[in-house]
Amino acid sequence: MACSLIAGLLPGAASVAIAEEQHDDSHDPAVQFEKAQTEAELRADAERVLKKKVEPFVKNYCISCHGTRPEAGINLQSALRTPGATSSFLHWKKAVANVKVDDMPPDYADNIPTDEERRQFIEGIGKLKYLAQRDPGPFVIRRLSKVEYGNTLHDLYGVAPSIADSLPEEVVGEGYLNSISPLQSELFLDIANKVIEQVVVPEGQPPTEVQRRLFGESPPDGADYREAARKIARSLARDAYRRPPTETELDVLVGVFDLGRENDLNYTASLSLMWKAILVSPQFLFITPAGGFDSEDAIVPLDDYQLASRLSYLLWSAPPDAELSDLADKGELRQPEVLRAQAERLLRHPRSRALFDGFGAQWLGVGGLEHQTFDPDVFPQMTPALREAMVEEARLFFESIIRENQSVFRFVDSDYTFLNETLAELYGLEQSVKGPAMRRVKLDDPNRGGILGMPATLATTSFPNRTSPVMRGVWVLEQILGERVPPPPPNVPELEEQEQEQKNVEALTLRQRTELHQSEPTCANCHKVLDPIGFGLENFDAIGRWRERDEVGVAIDSAGKLPNGEGFSTPAELKALLAQRKADLARNLTERLMAYSLGRQLEGYDELVIDQLMVKIAQDDYRMRTMITEVITSYLFTHRKVKG
Repeated sequence: MACSLIAGLLPGAASVAIAEEQHDDSHDPAVQFEKAQTEAELRADAERVLKKKVEPFVKNYCISCHGTRPEAGINLQSALRTPGATSSFLHWKKAVANVKVDDMPPDYADNIPTDEERRQFIEGIGKLKYLAQRDPGPFVIRRLSKVEYGNTLHDLYGVAPSIADSLPEEVVGEGYLNSISPLQSELFLDIANKVIEQVVVPEGQPPTEVQRRLFGESPPDGADYREAARKIARSLARDAYRRPPTETELDVLVGVFDLGRENDLNYTASLSLMWKAILVSPQFLFITPAGGFDSEDAIVPLDDYQLASRLSYLLWSAPPDAELSDLADKGELRQPEVLRAQAERLLRHPRSRALFDGFGAQWLGVGGLEHQTFDPDVFPQMTPALREAMVEEARLFFESIIRENQSVFRFVDSDYTFLNETLAELYGLEQSVKGPAMRRVKLDDPNRGGILGMPATLATTSFPNRTSPVMRGVWVLEQILGERVPPPPPNVPELEEQEQEQKNVEALTLRQRTELHQSEPTCANCHKVLDPIGFGLENFDAIGRWRERDEVGVAIDSAGKLPNGEGFSTPAELKALLAQRKADLARNLTERLMAYSLGRQLEGYDELVIDQLMVKIAQDDYRMRTMITEVITSYLFTHRKVKG
């Protein structure tokens, strides 16, 4: 995600001026002229800043290492040549992240910039987005995730989603895996066989209800089997491909049916072979753009079928339902008011819990908690039941924020959560919460409430046997504030290795041991930013229990400060400071959701669209459901580049 300095909001009228095309209802020539002038002025200002602030800084302090043979993959010489190109955007973001924490230029460099030069460089990079050309990016072709695949088979054919359990687990981020390995090909074929075996009965037995729905009645003797098969292929492919099949695609499918007949398969078995071809086809396994379009433009709106799929898989992790499909068939879904209404409908449905499983768990980093290792001697409480309750608490809390359309700051500052008896023990509330059922519980402890004091997030940012102030500091900066934290330099010794070089390390607290990182010149700059934030959560142990003293009985020192210098001494005070930064939290979430929905990292022109969305979201106090619907109806979500 872009750091907050890069992604700062445009001032007032200038921000409104960078409007998205589909939301620009004005045809007044005077208004259009004023908008063009404003955009031209912003671009001209960006070009001036590039020449006066950015380019001199890069040439004086960066180009020797990040030029023709760029170190760490940061090529600023190329970025200077095409400063507004999408390919340059990631280089600028990496550069800013390192300059902000004084990590670059390194301390041993001959020239070191002043603090003022650093500030002007960072602010200057934030203006380079105005040099980007209008570009919604291509439609990213991606394979259905394991969950999406299981849900799709269930929705279309009535089989249990668990039929996909044999597929390997996937780690998805802003993008998705878009290939299929030989092993996965075999697994998809095996699952297709299992689906057909569950739906299609052996010859001579009464067909199942799903079989009758898919295949209809067998045609009488003498009927044109190929014509009947083509009709069935059209129906099967419409559902599986999430759009009407082309005549060429139907020809291929009927050819598979013919192959079955040529090999002495009966009518139903030949249809099953044709269906199997659909189930292992790229059109089914991948979410793809439409094949053709009637336009000479370089940028076109998504067709209604792809819009329906993009919306449904985002919010439900499932294929479009009957209502979405009907609107797509009618060509009405792309109408902004219709799309907004459908987004609201899907969000109100219980199936929208999939948004947490796909996006929310990824954002909070709790998706791997089920398999995370904890020392059983230190934390025998980490049973499967407790792990499940931890994730369910995060899910229910996330869903409540969306369902009640609360402001996003409630993620870090709320007075309730969801507990059962097992999880309530970590909160010290086991006397008032009984039984295995999760229920909403009001919290009186100001240190609790919100994702900072939630056991799932605290556990995922810990080591197997202890807390990690560094991991927690990174988590707060990246996941909550949207800052970009530079990766650690290579060959940096682990904390334990540094400890071995210190005398009397046993007498040091974890805080003092962690601060050993700051004695390493290559580590100091980043850790001066990260560690003070992580220390603010040290009152919570590695599985989220409150404590006043650490493992060796020393009183916890949770005092720290944010990068802007604001100090705190308790988790409650840290929460309060973060909750005041609504715009940063909202922008981070908006960027992450947009990247997730598009299946790619945000670049260049994307920042201008996010600027525009933030103005609209701010007008409704950064409410969560408002943010989601604005993302769905945005230029980036509803358009794609097809040329250039």
